[in-house]
Amino acid sequence: MKYILLLCDGMADEPVQSLGNKTPMEAAYKPNMDMLAPFSEIGKVQTVPERMQPGSDVANLSVLGYDPSVCYSGRSPLEAVSIGINLNDTDVTLRCNLVTLSEEEENYEDKTLVDYCADDISTEEAKILIEFIQDRLGGNGFNFYSGKAYRHCLVWTNGAKHPGILTPPHDITGKKIKDYIPKGDFTEGLYSLMKKSCDLLKTHPVNLERVKKGKRPANSVWLWGEGTKPKLDSFYNKFKKKGSMISAVDLLKGIAICAGMRSIDVPGATGYIDTNFEGKVAAAVSELINGQDFVYIHVEAPDECGHRGEVQNKVKSIELIDEKILSPLLDRLKDIDDYKILICPDHPTPLNIRTHTKDPVPYLIYNSRNAVQSGINTFTEMTAEKSGMFISPGYFLLSHFLSD
Repeated sequence: MKYILLLCDGMADEPVQSLGNKTPMEAAYKPNMDMLAPFSEIGKVQTVPERMQPGSDVANLSVLGYDPSVCYSGRSPLEAVSIGINLNDTDVTLRCNLVTLSEEEENYEDKTLVDYCADDISTEEAKILIEFIQDRLGGNGFNFYSGKAYRHCLVWTNGAKHPGILTPPHDITGKKIKDYIPKGDFTEGLYSLMKKSCDLLKTHPVNLERVKKGKRPANSVWLWGEGTKPKLDSFYNKFKKKGSMISAVDLLKGIAICAGMRSIDVPGATGYIDTNFEGKVAAAVSELINGQDFVYIHVEAPDECGHRGEVQNKVKSIELIDEKILSPLLDRLKDIDDYKILICPDHPTPLNIRTHTKDPVPYLIYNSRNAVQSGINTFTEMTAEKSGMFISPGYFLLSHFLSD
């Protein structure tokens, strides 16, 4: 038996007025998901524990079968592992976003967070900026490391494990940052780095060129998501399955590495709707053919569209997943006698609030060996709710999926 988990990040949503009060899942043309629905188990799963924040870190750990209340040590250290940073037990890591702040205001705290991802800054441009920041601001216990696109890492040697209140930038798009700047006993140094970065980046040649081309500048770093060196049990020892992760996102790659899974790089894979869908399918099939038991295909696009409030693009992202991943995947799986597919989001990212919630998410499980008769003709949040199937805590889902 081969196992494929298709994780559609942030796909779940709420009814949207411009979509005729349908959710993006309901509005999307997704014939392959809906073809599987009548022969699949459909239900809802609580991926985010009650007392934890609904981040992709917590939710994906849960979907992958790990209890985040036990093993979670922060988001940024998982990304640090993916980048290749060797962490000490006393290091504290922070996510370092390159963001766009408004430029009219003189004082940093009076600015507005215009864009949490600096207009999709490229990895190549971002690397130049992060290396520049490291050259000017690195040292004295603080060191910056470049990651991918707008996502980077700060390592704080012998730092405070709980420095204070640090807000994710995607939660405050369009808002004045005054009420969201770092607060707490150990955040003064972090806030100082953020302010200094703005002074340095606003006139950097990379940003001047971006503005010339009509793009938003990456004119500040934003620090959040603190954590310490992660420790995860081996995925193989836990489930007796050889697993592979296919994702464009450092967070997921870091989770895979910490769990002893194979992390597969796909050329052209991004976190948006321009990703290399075909490459992800080819990589997944290759892993299965070459002896892996379990493949986790992570697609970030619906989540990014949700954060940006892009209604039509969120619908399109779901349609592209169905057309360019699920359809060819099902066709290739005809050569494999027995397989199971699990399709689900990690958490909702509702368009109306542009951030994550901890509401339960829909899931679909199809078993080629033992198809069920669900009586459900489409895969949506509402049909999952009406099915009556509910899994909680969320980390039970994977064990349920892997049971034959």
